[in-house]
Amino acid sequence: MSMDSRLWLCACLFLVASAFAASKPETLGSVALEWRDIPIQQEEVRAVRQFLRAPTATLNELELHVTTLPAGATSHAPHRHPNEELVIIKEGTVEVLVDGQLKRVGPGSVVFNASNQLHSLRNVGDGPATYHVINWTTAATPAK
Repeated sequence: MSMDSRLWLCACLFLVASAFAASKPETLGSVALEWRDIPIQQEEVRAVRQFLRAPTATLNELELHVTTLPAGATSHAPHRHPNEELVIIKEGTVEVLVDGQLKRVGPGSVVFNASNQLHSLRNVGDGPATYHVINWTTAATPAK
């Protein structure tokens, strides 16, 4: 390989490595986030506040969003995903699919959705239901 070819190859590898490093999200450090500072994204059925979505010192990704559903609405059809998830009910009454059974839970309740287990959530109350969703992935999280 000629000297010019080697220089060109090194330059290309440097550019690829630089692009990869630039696209890697920054590791999340300690943070305090104000409710009022998080913008609301109105989706088809639900309103979502996206608080966090980043790697941490011990997790490949930590994701936290808060969803508000109007009475009678379902966030989405029953589904499953490889990551584990906690849902913490802030207000309202919801019906959740957990381990093949429908259960009603209200404010302060916690739902754990295990890896690759079918789950869903529907607002069965008379008013809005708001809940925090915390997802995480680690090196042990199964591939999709």
